Amino acid sequence: MARPNSEPCEATIVIMWIRPGSYRFWKPRPAMSFFLRPRRFGKSLWLSVLQYYYDINDKDRFEEMFKDTYIFDHPTKERNSYLIMAFNFAAVNPDIRYLEESFEQNGRTVVKDFLLRYDRFFTDKEREEILSLNRTENRLGELFTLITRKKLKLHMFIDEYDNFANTILSTSGKSEYEKLTRGQGFFRFFFNLLKTATSGKGSGLDRLFLTGVSPVTMDDVTSGMNIGKNLSRTSTFNEMAGFTDAEVRAFLSHYTESGMCDPDKELCLEIMKTWYDHYQFSNHAENRLFNPDMVLHFLLELLDNNDLPEELIDQNIRIDYTKLRHLMLTDRKLNGNFSELRKIIENGETRARIQASFPLEHLAYPRNFVSLLFYFGLLTVKAVQGERHLLSIPNLAVRKLMYEYIRDAFDDTDVFRIDMWKLGDMMHEMAYHGDWKPVFAFIAAETEAQTSVRNYLDGERAVQMFLLAYLNISNYYLCHTEREMSKGYSDIFLEPFVAKFPDMRYGYLIEMKYVTRSEYTEEVKLEKIRQARDQLRKYANDDKLSKLSQAYTLVRVILVYRGWELVCCEESEGFQAE
Repeated sequence: MARPNSEPCEATIVIMWIRPGSYRFWKPRPAMSFFLRPRRFGKSLWLSVLQYYYDINDKDRFEEMFKDTYIFDHPTKERNSYLIMAFNFAAVNPDIRYLEESFEQNGRTVVKDFLLRYDRFFTDKEREEILSLNRTENRLGELFTLITRKKLKLHMFIDEYDNFANTILSTSGKSEYEKLTRGQGFFRFFFNLLKTATSGKGSGLDRLFLTGVSPVTMDDVTSGMNIGKNLSRTSTFNEMAGFTDAEVRAFLSHYTESGMCDPDKELCLEIMKTWYDHYQFSNHAENRLFNPDMVLHFLLELLDNNDLPEELIDQNIRIDYTKLRHLMLTDRKLNGNFSELRKIIENGETRARIQASFPLEHLAYPRNFVSLLFYFGLLTVKAVQGERHLLSIPNLAVRKLMYEYIRDAFDDTDVFRIDMWKLGDMMHEMAYHGDWKPVFAFIAAETEAQTSVRNYLDGERAVQMFLLAYLNISNYYLCHTEREMSKGYSDIFLEPFVAKFPDMRYGYLIEMKYVTRSEYTEEVKLEKIRQARDQLRKYANDDKLSKLSQAYTLVRVILVYRGWELVCCEESEGFQAE
């Protein structure tokens, strides 16, 4: 990123990242700033950096903490000039029976800690009077008045601002959520207090910085942020959380050159790019980003064992299915949002306008559901087309999570349930012994027995998506769809993940053919088999595929479906299972 020529001034917000070159300005400074990113993307760490930078108590430690960084060489006038107050709403109990009590206790703890850390600015009497008040808003109101009177400046940070509100929405429902965020709800009143405190002349609450995942609560509790600025999608802040390609390469080089591990750097980078990369949050961003939690998970496993992680998806990164469940079900039936999720997985992308914020009552609209998937990190900006964004699934880790949501939704609504342990055993035999027919026969038999799922298998892409949802329960394979081969596009290529499982012996190139039940005849079936055989023969001559398959046996499989029914499951030519 280019650096501005102007010098920093107090009327300017300066975002000071540790990395050189991301020093940017945004004018004028808003009283309230929002920054949204997916879970485990580094928001809390960033808030910690800002708190140390601005805290008046750490003025004499500035060099100790920031030496040899870009922001040490380019300080702003407001550094180490604020009293800092920090809330983290992940610490509030989301159980509605204890929610308000927990919120109040958390608020009391924060205020008490604040008064102890800045005791030199307050008398014993002032501290006692504030702590004697019985509610958080009363303590904060008195404290803001005192700070204004003493001509001090307060910078407040709220991390996970939407944490317990979103949990209540997904577990206790719309009614309890609205009690919290609408009308006289204590959470809404809390934000009204903060808005008032930041808008008054000479207000002691000079800055308010909030982070979270979802824009829903933001709209409901702040009346559309009429005094705030949402920084989440501006290009200046695209890289404020996340790792660039250059940084990930630097990490790998550091650990290998220091002798802490000796992996194949290019192989590790290729795996991380496939599984963790390609996030973009702004239309005009210069770089795409890796998920930082996943990169650190990979590196820690690499350092501990000098080998690839046992699980490539960190459990901490999994977005709880319940966060989406209530949006995809109506009266325990899958609704239009589920259909939207299916289409996105089938196509790998979708076109939509990303909504900056929206209230709860508009969450059911498909355009807002798609925007929520973007904020959750399940979709990312691929391109901009007029007023629409082309949004795509960023990487393999997210794709696997989305297949998992499809399976969970089917199971949750009794549409389709399958013995995952049994299927997992079959996948093992398929990978190591070439015994592949039982996998497809098992899924086909369960589909025939469980009639509800057939309503969702309404076309070739739907059948393919359904099949991939269950083939992806294992990490044995990198599942590619529409992979270009010999100037054509294969339906499914199950590429053995040999970097992780070097002793795997079998990969699969699968050509699917679909015929509607009304158009099906034996002659049509035979013609589809002939077409599939010709295509597989052509794909098998692809140069890249030939190089990839030198380490394993490539099995060419033909699947023909009559509607939802599997009517042909055979090998194209050559291979016989052990």
